[in-house]
Amino acid sequence: MAHRFRDTLPLSEQQRLVRRSIREICDSFDRAYWRERAQEGTYPREFVDELIDNGWMAALIPEEYGGAGMETSEVVVMMEEIAANGGGFSAAQAVHGGIYNTVPLVEYGSEELKSELLPKVADGEASIQAFGLTEPNAGSDSTSIETRAEKDGDEYVVNGQKIWTSRVDQSDYLVLVARTTPKSDVEKSTRGISMFLVDLDDALAQGALEMEEISKSVSEFVHSYELWFEDLRVPEEYLIGEEGEGFYQVLDGLNEERLVIAAECVGLGELAVERGVEYANEREVFGRPVGKNQSIQHPLADAHARVQAAKQMTYDAADATGGSSEEIGARANMSKYLAAEACFEAADAAVQTHGGFGVATEYDVERYFREARLTRLVPITQQLALNYIGENVLGLPRSY
Repeated sequence: MAHRFRDTLPLSEQQRLVRRSIREICDSFDRAYWRERAQEGTYPREFVDELIDNGWMAALIPEEYGGAGMETSEVVVMMEEIAANGGGFSAAQAVHGGIYNTVPLVEYGSEELKSELLPKVADGEASIQAFGLTEPNAGSDSTSIETRAEKDGDEYVVNGQKIWTSRVDQSDYLVLVARTTPKSDVEKSTRGISMFLVDLDDALAQGALEMEEISKSVSEFVHSYELWFEDLRVPEEYLIGEEGEGFYQVLDGLNEERLVIAAECVGLGELAVERGVEYANEREVFGRPVGKNQSIQHPLADAHARVQAAKQMTYDAADATGGSSEEIGARANMSKYLAAEACFEAADAAVQTHGGFGVATEYDVERYFREARLTRLVPITQQLALNYIGENVLGLPRSY
């Protein structure tokens, strides 16, 4: 039944193959599996290993390095299905970094670095799950990061702090963004930022990295950390791309990744609607199913319509990623905004449908609600998405 009201869009043959394959994998991991991972706070290693074994973690790695060489139009299907088939937004986030953190290497890494590392990532020997950008004093304003990387011979010496760096405990490497030129010394604030690959075992062996897990109320099995770097030495060959151009490298491909985040929101919304409908048909009060009441029906129907509308926009945008950066940016930000709002409304409706059981962990919908609230904050807030639309689409004055 769930697939019937979820499969609303025509897909290409390749997209249908992705959907079928991911559903087959997800079928082996039921609701109890994801509930236990959340309650125990343990990373879904078995699920991720299954994806690795079937080549899905190498989705964006070119075929010449052992990857699948997939396009955004296929990855949106993959990540929507992971979220919609029981795992929710957190399940998608458990693997999102491992897929997208390869993109800077593919686009900007030296041939030596790509040849050395990408085949290992493709076959599961190595992982690049962590991305270090956000800092306590530089959240959305990435140009204000203070972590420094200073050249010393054939190495860079890194000092600084990062926060909200996820999956460090499940990663072999960290993609780190740091200033190689102080903000005060560049003509444009976006200059002087560089991107590095950090071998985490090496960093710990140097005694140059300290980590502390951040206690949080959502995505319990995707752990986030605060990191401190003290005289971390990174070989110059682990510089990704050109020194000083890291900010633009971060931006490149960001819109396509944002579309995939939107797809993950859609999947969570579909999952929440599915669980709400299921409970509304089963739960009887006053001698009849609660789903017979319009006060239950209408919020679920409204949520379904909104989720499917966001899905349509997300998929259309994913199919049109060959356009200009302005067009892609507009569609990506609108898709993310609409999908996050829709999945939040869907999760809220699912909780309300369950009544008092809506906050019982055994019914899962309270977890979906917490995850849906998170989607309105990451990877950018809804307000920043609206800022982008206001300025770049509607031509309004820059507001920040």
